[in-house]
Amino acid sequence: MQSSRHGVCVLGATGSIGQSTLDVLRRHPERWWVESLGANQDVEGMLAACMEFMPRVVTMADEQAAMRLKVALKAAGLLTEVLSGEEGMETIAADAASAVVVAAIVGAAGLRSSLAAVRAGKRVLLANKEALVMSGALFMAEVAAHGATLIPLDSEHNALFQCLPAIDVRTPRSLAGIDSLLLTASGGPFLDWPLDRLLTVTPEQACAHPNWSMGKKISVDSASLMNKGLEVIEAFWLFSMPLERIKVVVHPQSIVHSMVAYADGSVLAQLGLPDMRTPIAHALAWPERVPSGVAALDLTQMSQLTFVPPDMQRFPCLRLAYDALRQGGGAPALLNAANEVAVDAFLQRHMGFMQIPALIESVLDRAASGCAQTLDDVFAADAQGRALANEWIHKRGVVV
Repeated sequence: MQSSRHGVCVLGATGSIGQSTLDVLRRHPERWWVESLGANQDVEGMLAACMEFMPRVVTMADEQAAMRLKVALKAAGLLTEVLSGEEGMETIAADAASAVVVAAIVGAAGLRSSLAAVRAGKRVLLANKEALVMSGALFMAEVAAHGATLIPLDSEHNALFQCLPAIDVRTPRSLAGIDSLLLTASGGPFLDWPLDRLLTVTPEQACAHPNWSMGKKISVDSASLMNKGLEVIEAFWLFSMPLERIKVVVHPQSIVHSMVAYADGSVLAQLGLPDMRTPIAHALAWPERVPSGVAALDLTQMSQLTFVPPDMQRFPCLRLAYDALRQGGGAPALLNAANEVAVDAFLQRHMGFMQIPALIESVLDRAASGCAQTLDDVFAADAQGRALANEWIHKRGVVV
């Protein structure tokens, strides 16, 4: 791939993954240029990125933000084209001028643009795990049908990708000789808290991750271990691995990012400092390797690396994710929708931290999972999940 320079589209450019991607790209102007950028409503962040990287076109999901950005770009003397809305995101994702699309929009909002990139046959660096959670079978069928190259950006799935046998990423992986996939979880900020103390968790505490610097939504998901549950579902679709062979192990140091256990007793692990620039650089340059800006891991400075099984009483969201995948159909989309509503309500202090799994379980119990054979099916499940979640909050939510 790297015989010449290639254009890159970064969706979610002003978020934590997007910013880490831009940092890797600025280190390698001889390999890549920024062709296009997409963001929600951070005008200042997008303006700064435009002034540095000079993309040809950008998209703001929020219409008012797009208008403000146009004014700001004109005042700065830049000729960058500005699109808006979901259609704009899909347009830049599918644009032939970019060979690589970094899909880093958080939540269900990133599904359509991620699919647009896949249908254009791009190299898609997937950080939007919700795309696979909501529409795994449909999404992977589109990858195969359009010859897209899908490389995971989540540190755990990228680690698994590196530890699995090297094959063409566009073909299903053989499971021969593989015993299980081991996803590591830090356990978040509440790993050692007494259970009764979880009833008083604040948004600030939930967002204070001990190892990673992330956005608010994914930080709360990490604290509840829902993030790991979503990653289990993602791994199921990415690697065609039976659910009972996808395991989670809590590793508080976040040095081992995931492992593959083989039938002969071997376990291969990918290690590194907790910095998203490592998987981003790997996915951009694959199958080559390039400097990421991340310091080398000094194992002599590691006092201990510990691994323990997850406590399902402390982390019921992880159990709910396994349950939704077993149920199949639209259940994973319902799970994701309910979680997005619950996390947003928690961040706005409309409900408590431990009400998040209670809300999700209520939605899964009440909703008909249905099928998820088309995009319309997926979004119908998503809408149903959001409606039931909002109804739950209206009836039971409390200000904390």
